[in-house]
Amino acid sequence: MWLKLFFLFMYFIVLFVLARIFEAVIWYETGMFATQLVDPVALSYKKLKTILECRGLGYSGLAEKKDVSKLVEQSGELTQGELYSAITKEKEQTEAGDSSSTLFSGEMHFYELVEDTKDGIWLVQVIAQDREALLSQSNWGKMVQKVSQFGIRTGTFNCSNDHRSCIKRGWRRSTLIMSAPQTSASKGKVMLKEYNGRYIETEHIFRWMTSHVAHRIKTLHQSEQLMEEWRPDPAHPIKMFLFARLSQPPAFFSSLSVKFTGRIEFIFVDVRHWDNQSSLSEIGVTHSPAYILKMPEGIYRYGNSTGEFLSLAAMDTFLRSVQPEVNDLFVLSLVLINLLAWMDLFITQGATVKRFVVLIRTLGTYNSILLVSWLPVLALLQLPYLDALYGYSLKLLRYADTTTLASLVRADWTFYSSHPALFLSTYLAHGLLVDYFEKKRRCGTRSQEDSTTNLEWLASLWDWYTSYLLHPIASLQQFPSDHSDWEDDPNFFFERLAFPDLWLRPLVDLDYMKELPTWRLRPVDQQEEDKDGSLSDPENSEVSESPPAGPSRRPHSSSQEGSASSRSSSRSESSPPAHRSVGGGDLAPHSVCNHHQQCDWSVWPCEMLLCSECVVCLENFVSEELLMGLPCGHAFHQQCIVVWLAAGRHCCPVCRWPSYKKKKQRAAHSSSVEKTLVD
Repeated sequence: MWLKLFFLFMYFIVLFVLARIFEAVIWYETGMFATQLVDPVALSYKKLKTILECRGLGYSGLAEKKDVSKLVEQSGELTQGELYSAITKEKEQTEAGDSSSTLFSGEMHFYELVEDTKDGIWLVQVIAQDREALLSQSNWGKMVQKVSQFGIRTGTFNCSNDHRSCIKRGWRRSTLIMSAPQTSASKGKVMLKEYNGRYIETEHIFRWMTSHVAHRIKTLHQSEQLMEEWRPDPAHPIKMFLFARLSQPPAFFSSLSVKFTGRIEFIFVDVRHWDNQSSLSEIGVTHSPAYILKMPEGIYRYGNSTGEFLSLAAMDTFLRSVQPEVNDLFVLSLVLINLLAWMDLFITQGATVKRFVVLIRTLGTYNSILLVSWLPVLALLQLPYLDALYGYSLKLLRYADTTTLASLVRADWTFYSSHPALFLSTYLAHGLLVDYFEKKRRCGTRSQEDSTTNLEWLASLWDWYTSYLLHPIASLQQFPSDHSDWEDDPNFFFERLAFPDLWLRPLVDLDYMKELPTWRLRPVDQQEEDKDGSLSDPENSEVSESPPAGPSRRPHSSSQEGSASSRSSSRSESSPPAHRSVGGGDLAPHSVCNHHQQCDWSVWPCEMLLCSECVVCLENFVSEELLMGLPCGHAFHQQCIVVWLAAGRHCCPVCRWPSYKKKKQRAAHSSSVEKTLVD
């Protein structure tokens, strides 16, 4: 988890540095920065119209270039970044063609999207029954393209689909209907306005729409009104002021007032005939036009930092960062958590199919945890006792979002969101670098699983799932004693069918390894010296309790040691019977622990088959080595069999008997062997 967080943080740093490199390249080629101001008089008439269309100002009655440039100056300062963004956006719209428009199927569809939404502006073309549309298909496409850049949604309602609804609403002829929230309150009533103009050109219809939306914004003409609105207001702590010499605010400013209804109050100050200029100086407004964000922490002049253009997208990003809602934070966390999950595709080593299976598992896990985590957060936000904490959090966020670094981050967010191909290509390149460094880091400790092919890994995955479906999990039940039955319970089969475990966890919990018998092999000479009166160690005559390698090892119980010693007292200490050998061939009458000492078979557990060789490493047992036995009766080096079992192979290397399942017939076999030894 921390490794993925580190790589994701490094990716964000790469994006930040890459954006600064792009700015340096543009400055080197053109000698201009994005924040450098542009004189509108020096621009062509076409570029000036492009700027006015992006800001949402009408220019139909302006025939001369100087009038158009003056209107640009009155609406706000123009920067190189805004000019480049406007020209690029116009080219993209031209290449993309008509924007998408909703086709309403009936009254309920219209009510759900237009009247019940209450947080947006709609322009709907109503086509009367057996009549032609008010706008032709080409003009309607231009209208859709023009209003969509200001967040205005469009649709078509054909009365032939629901004639009764059109009669009920009074739509007896083809017309245009605009819907917008009637009040500044959140989720307020929606008003429907019908276009009654004589001209059906795009520019006239757009001017009609913007004039109606501008009426929602509070307009100030006198200094007394301004001072009244400038006072702190607990009901509206955040206010966005526009000081300009315009008859009405630009369309992007009016559209934002609808999007931020209930969060930010938008106020337009018309200074064309201002009666008291000193009142503007008192509040810090030295020139117009000016976009001022008034907060409890102070005022912020929008447009002086990087990426703060006079457009809908740029100001929307700025206001969302200053006064976010819960949905904005959820979307941001969703993007970050999925970027974090996709890092698993490059960190995971091995077959390609394995990478994608791990990726799907991680995506499902992370998104499920995210959704579950947001539920208590939403519940806590409803509590009135946390309003103070929520207010302090927003205050801290506003302090951070009005810094220069925050403006650079917002500019980079706008840049990469408008160029998704660049964002995806950089993420892929970063992921390939992560994959390369992970291979280098694991080159010395690469496991056999990392080198498997796709078919081999799929085969192992299928074997894993089928065996996991049919066998019990050892950790879900207590490990049985020596006298309990280990037979397969048919209930396990139905439990697996009812609740299959799709998360890629190990087949069997490794806790069962704590109960496997372990002992230390002793030579005969050492035991004889202890019996002759040398310093005796009582532990040497018992089964050793040394745990297997691993942090969770528990020693074998002393009662089991005593029983093992008592059961093996009837056997010879140096000459075990040859018919009990396994894995290492027939044992000679005097098998050895090493080249000079004979083995003391009295410490060997009675339920274990006698052998002199570990079939995992193919080496003979040596004195003082720690051994471990499996339920089937075969013994191995403790370290060898632990590595074998921990790798997921939960079966005996010799007979393939499950290592977590006791072999019931061993009891009868042990009694017959002991009887043979007595005879």
